[in-house]
This record gives sequence, C-alpha cells and structure tokens, in this order.
Amino acid sequence: MDSLQNHLLIAMPSLHDTFFERSVIYICEHDEKGAMGLMINRPIGVDVNELLKQMSLDEANQVSESIGSQVLVGGPVGQEKGFVLHTPQSQWSNSLQISDEVMLTTSRDVLTSLGGHQAPEHFIVALGYAGWGRNQLDQELAENSWLAIPVTHELLFDTQHDERWQAATKSLGFDVWQLSSQTGHA
Repeated sequence: MDSLQNHLLIAMPSLHDTFFERSVIYICEHDEKGAMGLMINRPIGVDVNELLKQMSLDEANQVSESIGSQVLVGGPVGQEKGFVLHTPQSQWSNSLQISDEVMLTTSRDVLTSLGGHQAPEHFIVALGYAGWGRNQLDQELAENSWLAIPVTHELLFDTQHDERWQAATKSLGFDVWQLSSQTGHA
C-alpha cells in the first residue's frame, strides 16, 4: 500500500447523492491502520470570526475576508472537533507536520492567532473529519469511488471552495464525467 498522505481525493461522479458528492479531501494520515482527511470544499455557512466568538476566544483577532475565512465541513466524523490545516509554524501545541508545506493543528492556540501577525500565512479551519478503517480507503479506490492526485499549494490554499472539485478534476487532464464507475475485468 502506498501512502496517500499529502494527496487530494477527488470524489468520482458515482458518489452521487452521498455525503461526499463532488468532494475534495486532503489526506492527513494514511497507513496500515486506516486514513484520515479533511474535506476542503464545503463551507458550513459560518465564518471563522463567528466561530471564534462562539468559542469565547475574545483574545482572537478579526480574520479578514479571504479563502481561509470560511469554516468548512471537514467530514462526517467528530463534527464538534476543530482542525486547522495550515502552512508550517513550529509554535503550536498538538500539531502534525504532514509535509514541508502543510501542518495540521488541533489546539485552540492556533485559532487565537488567526487574523494576527503570528497567524499562519495560509490556513483552512474545518469541523469534523473523514475517516477510513484499515484497508477501507484502498477498497474504495479499487471500486473507483475516488481518484487521488498530489496536492498543490494552489488547490489547497488559493482556489475558491466552490471551484476546488472542478479545478482538481481539470488537473487530471481529462473530463472526469467521461469516466465509468464500472471496473473492467480482462
């Protein structure tokens, strides 16, 4: 099994009428125990400033209007848990260095920095996550439910949420709607 950590999963058209329809998921962890990722293209309709207010983080700065200013649905699991995917900084508690360009932090301290001079340059705030048990993601890939591509900074941090699925599928170099969800047998 090749790890898909630091890759994007693109939902295939066959995932129509499911929670993951037209979703793009950033894979934070993928090993023999399973996988964990954050959906990066579905805002919940709350901006980061409102979330910080609801969490009584009065010391937090105001986050300016940007791609990172919307809170996203990270997935169906643990939707009461917050995650911040961001460009690397070493000062946060409970951080996982995923790659040279991406970290995942689950502590409140990073939230209070958002909008201030100590904030990560780029960030995504998500509630909940997508999780797969042992070999589950590999099985879903074999069933053509997902396509995996290497992540790019542009797709992760610079592309508007509602354009990420289309931009990710376009990066494949063909029209994803032309693919069949049926697997062939030789």
